[in-house]
Amino acid sequence: MPQQQRRRPMSREEARAREERRRRQLEKEQESRELARGPIDLPFLVLVLLLTGIGLIMLLSASFPSAYYETEGKNPMSYFIRQAIFAAMGIAAMLMIGKINYQRFRALAKPLLFLSIILLVLVLIPHNPIAITRNHATRWLGIPGTSLQFQPSEIAKVAVVVYFAESIAKKKDKMRTFRYGILPYAIWLVVLAALVGLEPHLSGAILIMGAGAVMMLVGGIQWGWVLGAIGAAGGLLYVVLFVIGYNASRIQMWRDPWQDAADKGYQMVQSLLAIGSGGLLGVGLGKSRQKFLYLPEEHNDFIFAIVCEELGLIGASVIMLLFAALILRGFWIALHARDRFGSLLVVGITTLIGLQTFLNIAVVTGLLPTTGISLPFFSYGGTALSIQLAEMGIVLSVSRQMKPTKAG
Repeated sequence: MPQQQRRRPMSREEARAREERRRRQLEKEQESRELARGPIDLPFLVLVLLLTGIGLIMLLSASFPSAYYETEGKNPMSYFIRQAIFAAMGIAAMLMIGKINYQRFRALAKPLLFLSIILLVLVLIPHNPIAITRNHATRWLGIPGTSLQFQPSEIAKVAVVVYFAESIAKKKDKMRTFRYGILPYAIWLVVLAALVGLEPHLSGAILIMGAGAVMMLVGGIQWGWVLGAIGAAGGLLYVVLFVIGYNASRIQMWRDPWQDAADKGYQMVQSLLAIGSGGLLGVGLGKSRQKFLYLPEEHNDFIFAIVCEELGLIGASVIMLLFAALILRGFWIALHARDRFGSLLVVGITTLIGLQTFLNIAVVTGLLPTTGISLPFFSYGGTALSIQLAEMGIVLSVSRQMKPTKAG
């Protein structure tokens, strides 16, 4: 066998070039560490804490009748205590994640996406002992009868944002092509939305599709594809709802819930009664009447109706303004992010919060048909709240490396 050739000694120029590359890499890492130590965006943090605090207060007010009549120990504080524990955990996670250099999240993109798909498939396996069904929908995994439960769709939302941000950030001009900018992301969105929709969880599928579409648009795809997708989605929705007749009764009750106010239209009627009873100033914090087992899901999907009843139009408007300020501040951080990856991360997370808030309020007020979707920071659900606060931590992490803005 021929003897292995000896490695050619490195020339002086090659050694200098190698040393220069090493020096630049060290400088880049040092700069990244220094940027990650910058101050977090204080207005965004204050808005998150305000909404979380108000949400806990409203949850306590809305949930104590249900907690008393539905829990074994008849403890009216049980729902509030559990939510407060998860809120504390979520705030701790938010502050911890906010100190991490967000570039480290790139490594989690693919593992998180594949994990979410596995969890969503587990939900759909028939007779799965860890799959939990409530109100004719199987959306949870965990141990029945305990607080160890979570919705895989919540993890799927984060996975879509992180994976799309990491992938789109690298493609740049290729995003204008169908092969690289449309096809791979459309496949992922269809797979995830289909798995979530089969639970069934239509609102979760809408959130995933909406966040992914906005990130693709910000990433550089052509507007023509967006308009075509909106038209196709609208046509498909029309066929499903009005031609095939899927959930026709739900659409009928949305258009006129009073025609069956004692049964199929009951929840919408009670929600509208709560909103109307609030008037301009509300009946007073803690004085709602509809929460006394009249309005179903009063501490969960329909908690905003209790907000309107107790705080009135003025109080509800203030809360909506806080949500609007949080969303606008999130997009402001995205505009000033140091790189494309950070900007896309914040756009995706902010879109999720904004779209979910709009859909919940639209459903509660009768603007859209009833579907199961919670109000961020307010609705009962410890895992969802913790994940939402962790997402806010990612935004704070990006804010630590924002580009300096000009004064004035």
